[in-house]
Amino acid sequence: MFAKEEYRRIQAECKDHATLCVVSKKHSVQEIQEAYDLGQRIFGENRVQELLEKAPQLPKDIEWHFIGHLQRNKVRQVLPLLSCIQSLDSLRLAQVIEQEAAAINKTISCLLEFHLALEDTNKTGLRKEEARAMLEACASFPHIHVEGIMAMGPHTEDDAEIRAVFEEGFQLYESLRTVDPSLHILSMGMSDDYPIALEAGSNLIRIGSRLFLQEV
Repeated sequence: MFAKEEYRRIQAECKDHATLCVVSKKHSVQEIQEAYDLGQRIFGENRVQELLEKAPQLPKDIEWHFIGHLQRNKVRQVLPLLSCIQSLDSLRLAQVIEQEAAAINKTISCLLEFHLALEDTNKTGLRKEEARAMLEACASFPHIHVEGIMAMGPHTEDDAEIRAVFEEGFQLYESLRTVDPSLHILSMGMSDDYPIALEAGSNLIRIGSRLFLQEV
């Protein structure tokens, strides 16, 4: 069941300075439709097969964002459905996206995903030292439109540590905007840490668990 009141409260927090991406992974077509009926249009998925099953059953004007690690051999399957890939984390992936997008004559919006937290060294994501070179490389791909960056907060209850990572993300975003002033999306903040992300300057938050109620 979709949490309508919580949805309205979070939307009020976003006001005019941030956009909400509802993370619908592991949730049903019916629940996504409930959110859609309230006016929500941007949904995030992180599994290709799940998206392939859900999307045909839902309204065509939904903007699907891919928010998880996208395997290169899955790009062809999912690309026609997507409005944005928030998790562009390597040049090799960018090359495949460019090839597949060119094949269907589509320009796809992407966010460069960065791994800024100190823990979980096996996490996907670019290092900030790679940022400028990656941005410049993507500029040579005519079917990829990099609109900004995405970063995740650390797995901790220490607000100061979370804030430090998000502030680092904001500084990286601002630095890259000096290279490409058209960048305008900073995707940071999930169910447990989005208020801190908003304070740090995030303008796109990804909320899932807070918005779906367990059936009794």
